[in-house]
This record gives sequence, structure tokens and C-alpha cells, in this order.
Amino acid sequence: MNVDPWILTFSAITVVVTIIMGFRSAKSSKSASDFFVAGRSVSVGWNASAISGEYLSAASFMGIAGMVMSSGYDALWYPVCYACGYLFLLLFIAGPLRRFGAYTIPDFAEGRYDSPLFRKIAVCFVLFIGFFYTMPQMKGAGVTLSYIFQGLPYWVGVAVVGVVITLNVALGGMKGITLVQAVQYWIKMFAISVPVFVLFAVYGGYGKNLSLNHSAHDTNPPPAIERTAGPAYGERLVLPEKTAPKDEAWIAPFGPLTTKAAKAADLTPEETRPYSLLYTFSLIVALVCGTAGLPHILVRFYTNPDGVAAKRTTMWVMILIGVFYVFPPVFGVLGRNFLPELYTGLSGIKGTDQVVLKLPTLIREKYGVLGSILSGITCAGAFAAFMSTFSGLLVSMTSALAHDVYGRMLKPTATPEERMKMFKWCAVIVGSVSVLLGSLVEPLEINFMVGQAFAIAAASYFPLLFMSVWWRGMTMKGAATGMLTGGLCALAAATVVNVSTLALDKGPMGRIFGGFAGINDFWKAHPLLRILAEQPAIWAVPLSIGLMILVSKATRRTVPADVRMKMLVLHAPEALGLKQEYIQEHQGAGH
Repeated sequence: MNVDPWILTFSAITVVVTIIMGFRSAKSSKSASDFFVAGRSVSVGWNASAISGEYLSAASFMGIAGMVMSSGYDALWYPVCYACGYLFLLLFIAGPLRRFGAYTIPDFAEGRYDSPLFRKIAVCFVLFIGFFYTMPQMKGAGVTLSYIFQGLPYWVGVAVVGVVITLNVALGGMKGITLVQAVQYWIKMFAISVPVFVLFAVYGGYGKNLSLNHSAHDTNPPPAIERTAGPAYGERLVLPEKTAPKDEAWIAPFGPLTTKAAKAADLTPEETRPYSLLYTFSLIVALVCGTAGLPHILVRFYTNPDGVAAKRTTMWVMILIGVFYVFPPVFGVLGRNFLPELYTGLSGIKGTDQVVLKLPTLIREKYGVLGSILSGITCAGAFAAFMSTFSGLLVSMTSALAHDVYGRMLKPTATPEERMKMFKWCAVIVGSVSVLLGSLVEPLEINFMVGQAFAIAAASYFPLLFMSVWWRGMTMKGAATGMLTGGLCALAAATVVNVSTLALDKGPMGRIFGGFAGINDFWKAHPLLRILAEQPAIWAVPLSIGLMILVSKATRRTVPADVRMKMLVLHAPEALGLKQEYIQEHQGAGH
């Protein structure tokens, strides 16, 4: 196994520092409040860095660059909307959510509607969204470790990172990972920006490299060696199945990403355009609204001291992640010029998701140690990316199980100490399931999977929060009906698309999911249905909101009696002293 010592060193330092900070922070996590909401004492600066570190996942660090490289400019909607979603969160949700003062989103659901039943419904979507979001993080872990240790099985990388993060979360909960995630944001910022400046110094700026994208990319690369997985692991010479997109498609507003369903159905360019518009609009709705519905991000606002701090935190998060997103697309442009072999998927790891890791090797070939150091820096950034996001997801899902399921449903009389103990056991359970799911998704694109998690969040939690905060006429039956219908429809659509994609894999996943291969013939005959299933937000979000309004109107007599007071708590400044505890258990649980 040939391992670059610089890459191994930087990656190991990131992992070791993460573990050490986790252990040190864990010593200060003493109460249930520390484990679930970090004692509600995180400052604006630390929380903004921690949220940014948690939000900038493997999809941001590796997936955006890979998707821009493979699909072109129409993939830029991802970084733009990832950042824009926080504006929506800032304007409509962050302040009111913090002022209500719960521990989790299911807490908010129960307190807003005085319904323990609604908590049970709401907690399901913490797990649905969380597990969909953990799969691309695990893919990033497997890809990175397989790159560092050539020949290491993909699932081993998934398992190693899963164990490390599960240990960190089980030890310190929310308070234990806040410092870690804040530091990891700055590690990622350094790791994504420095290699870009060095590559520009060596190979020229963005404009120069963009101008190189001409006829060279319209020809197939030379034959390559493809490894075939099977009983007799061997090699055979083949022509690459996928090459770089032509320039016209790559720089077009509607490129390979938004036109693939229509092109698979052999539609003309004129017929393709409406489908591309539909795909793009649905993607925008999913990413912008989904940001405002991610439970592992929303719970972060409960760690601020008050609603004003929550809104200031959101503003700084927009700035921090906006600066970060300048850099991944540059890797995509450079990779298109200098690493065409990644389009074949035959270079050791499938697809273009590894472009951020491999580009610095070009410097290594020319300048030796400098390139190895840059490769080590990008690998360290990748570790920070998937570890920080997986930490937040694990805390979110573990809190749902330990606080909502165990502490509120199974054993309402549980003491804070018992809930903390259950938190640690639930972290192990959730971490194990995440590793299992992550081992199945190697053939799928990182960014694409994250987009699906956003679509589910946009169709479930976003309508719940937005309508509950701003419409006093909402009833529990209306909120539950809309959230369940929209969220489950988006979940089912994303699942069908994933299993049909996995059925096309030529490795072990193709054999596992081969029974679903026939769905792809259906997609070719019905491109509109493929787009609506792949990007369900454009119909699932209106469906959810529409049902909330209709059912609430039909059940208007069940609007909570104290809804006016609750709306005051959500929107009035804390200085007026209107805060009330709607979840009475919290008054003595760890405060």
C-alpha cells in the first residue's frame, strides 16, 4: 500500500485534534442542557463558525467541485442556493424559533400545538432527513480514505470515520462538538483556498483555464484499465463510457445536470428546455427551503442565548459560507482541464467527487514536496468536512431518540442523568446504522444525495416551521397532515430514484439492487416523471403547505386556545418578559 507521508500526516493530525478537542470539551458537558443545547451559552462568533463548519459538508467541500466538473455551470445552483437558504432562515425562522426556547424541533411541535402525539410524528423526520444526509458524508469518508490508502476497501473508510465521530458525540454531546465544529470550519476554509491560489500561480487564473476548454474536450480520452469486481478480480481494457461534456453543454445554463432525463428520452433541444426549467426551479425550491428545514442546523439556534443572537449568528453564517463557496467551482474548472481521466470513473474511485483531492497531485509532479503538502491539506479539509457535518447530524438524531423518544414517550419520568446515559447509547446505535447505509451508496454522487435530503426537509419541516411561526390559524391536524404527506412523498420519490440508479452500478451494488433496473426503462419513457421524482420539491412543498391550510381551515375549532400568547412569544422581544415554558419538564431538567 503506497501512502504519501504528507497526506497521511495532515489527515492524522486532523483526526487526532478532533478527538482531543472532543475529550477536552466532554469534561465540561455535565448536564442535560449541555448535551442537548450546549447550555444555551454559545456566543455569536463561535456559533456562526460552528454552524458553518457543520453545514459545509462533504457535498460542499468535494461534491460541488465534482458536480461542476461533471455537469458544468448549471451545477452552480447548488452553492448559490446553499448560501441563499440562510437569508430565508434569517428573515423568517431563526429569531422566533430561538425565542420559543425548546430543545429540539419535536419539542417545538408539541409546545406550539399542545400535542404529545405531534412530537411522535415530528421526530420521525429528524431521522429520515438525518439518515439521508449522513449517506453522502459517509461516501466522502470512504472516498477520502480510499484515496489516501490506495487499495483500501471503500467500506473500511466509512467504518473508521463512523467510529471516531460516534465516540466524540457520545462523550460530549452538543457542547462537546461545538468547539470542534468551529475549528473545523477554519480548517476547511484554509484547505479549500490555499491550493487554489497555488494552482493559479502555477497554471494561470480562472479565465485562462476556462479558455482552455475547447476542442480537446470534445474527443475521447485514450483507452483505460477498468477494474471489474467479481469472483475473479481482474482487469480488462475498455473504452471509457463517460467523457468530458462538450463545451456548448458544459457552459450552458441548462447543461448535463438538468437535461439528462430529457436526453435519455431522445428529446430534441427545443423539447428539452421546459424539462430543464422545471428541474432547475425544483432544485432551487429544495435547496432554499430545505436549508430552513434541516433539523441539525435548526437545533443550533437553541444554543444561542436569545433570539437577537440567533439572527446575528445567521447573518455571519451567510458571510462565512458565501466566502467558502467561491472556491469549489474553481476546482471543477481546473479538473476539467487537467484530470480528464476522472470522467471515466476508472481511476480508483468512481466519478469526479475526488477532484479536490487529486488536483494538488499535479503540483507534486512538478514541485515534489509542495504538491504533497497541498494534497495533505486538502485531505485534512475533507476529513474536517464530513466529520463536522456527521457530528451535527449524529447529535440531532441522537437527541431525537434520547430526548424525544426515550425521555418524553417511553419514560417521561426519566431524570437528566438517565437521559444523558441514553444519549450515549443512542449515539452508538445511530452511528452504526449510518455506517451501514453509507456502505451502500458508493456509486451515487455526494452532492446529489445531499440535494435529496434538502428536498425532504423542504417538504416536511420547512412548511411546519414557516406556517407555525407566521399563521395563528394552524391546527395540529393541519400541520401533521401536510408535513406527513409532503415529507413522505418526497422521501418515497428520492428512494425510488436512488435504487434505480444503484441498479445500474457494475459493482456489488448493481447486484444487490439489480431487481430495480427496470425502473430506468420507465424513466426513459417518462422523462417528466423522472424529473418530478428526482427533484420532488416543486410539487411536494406546495402539496404540504396546501394541505396544512385546507385541513386547518376544516378543523379551525381546534386552534390552541392560547395561540395569541404563543405568537407573542415567537415574535416579541425577550426584553418584554413574555417567555413561558410550554414543555414543563424543562424547568427542572438540567437547568
